[in-house]
Amino acid sequence: MRKSRLSLFKSTSMLISVVGIIMIIATIIVVAYVGYSIVSSGITNEISSGTQYDELAELKATYGNLSVKFDSVKSTFYAGGADDVKVYNDAKLELTRANSAIENVQSALDAGKPSNEVDSRIEFAKKELDTANKAYNNL
Repeated sequence: MRKSRLSLFKSTSMLISVVGIIMIIATIIVVAYVGYSIVSSGITNEISSGTQYDELAELKATYGNLSVKFDSVKSTFYAGGADDVKVYNDAKLELTRANSAIENVQSALDAGKPSNEVDSRIEFAKKELDTANKAYNNL
């Protein structure tokens, strides 16, 4: 009877040891996977933000060129009547909206927003710049 209890104790102790080792290994694997995920997503976000900063610089350059165009025709419209001033101001309002959208992109990048949100803001800013460009062409 004593030998069977001793044998049962040995097998139970061995089982507990094996299960403990398996749990330790599983915990190490899970922690390593989570760490790898965090590091790889951080690298991916840095790469995305680099591209997004390039797009922001392009948006700012386009805005600057369009702003110069608006300023070059400003005196012509202000020399005309009240209707000409209203048409110019309406078109200039579209340019102001585009600038606001570009500043929105800048603030999202500075705040470290997720790349998909920044991308959507960039697309909106591009649409606003297109609208301002069309408004200028209609002057």
